[in-house]
Amino acid sequence: MRAPTCVLLDLDGTLVDSAPGVTASAAEALRSVGVPVPDAATLRSFVGPPMHDTFRHVVGLDEVAARAALTAYRAAYARDGATAAALYDGVPELLDALAARGLPMGVATSKVQDQAELMTRRFGLGSRLPTVCGVREEAGRTTKREVIRECVARLRAGGADVRRPLMVGDRAYDVESAAAEGIPAVHVRWGYGGPAESAHAVASVARPAELLDWIDLLDNAGHGAEMEDEHA
Repeated sequence: MRAPTCVLLDLDGTLVDSAPGVTASAAEALRSVGVPVPDAATLRSFVGPPMHDTFRHVVGLDEVAARAALTAYRAAYARDGATAAALYDGVPELLDALAARGLPMGVATSKVQDQAELMTRRFGLGSRLPTVCGVREEAGRTTKREVIRECVARLRAGGADVRRPLMVGDRAYDVESAAAEGIPAVHVRWGYGGPAESAHAVASVARPAELLDWIDLLDNAGHGAEMEDEHA
């Protein structure tokens, strides 16, 4: 594998520890539609994948109830959820280091677009991550795969080199959605996904600094190969 030319970053569980706000908002949403709230471990598994899919396929709600719960979830999260989040240690340094290496970056998240923008502004990431792409139903963008595709398109439109994008996320959903777009993914272990969720990732890292080291190894290997070609 060659070094990436741009990087797509998941938000929840990758840049931001948002579990307290997500799980509290999901619990409130389920209570609003008269559904028992599951245990803490199950609620934690809600962080990352699209909440509508979770309400439908994990909780087992029908479409009407899932839509009602989703509306309640978004309202609760917009009201209280964002204030319960925190940046992971090492994330600002990681973003600064990637920018210093000339790698354009964008956020590709299953959060709804306005909430994704709110979170990046709240943590002062707007200057580092000017491209923020989330779910936007009115634009027909409802899956992580569609979000990733749109994020790459926005980076391209901004003049970025998108020949070799890299997705970075904490859930198998990130890895699989990127793979569907022909994009390799690195699984991060500081988020909410279990070890098995790294099965199809090109690498798995435990700390933000390890992600940077891995990219540097690819870059150095690429430079070495170029020098060998020049002297062949």
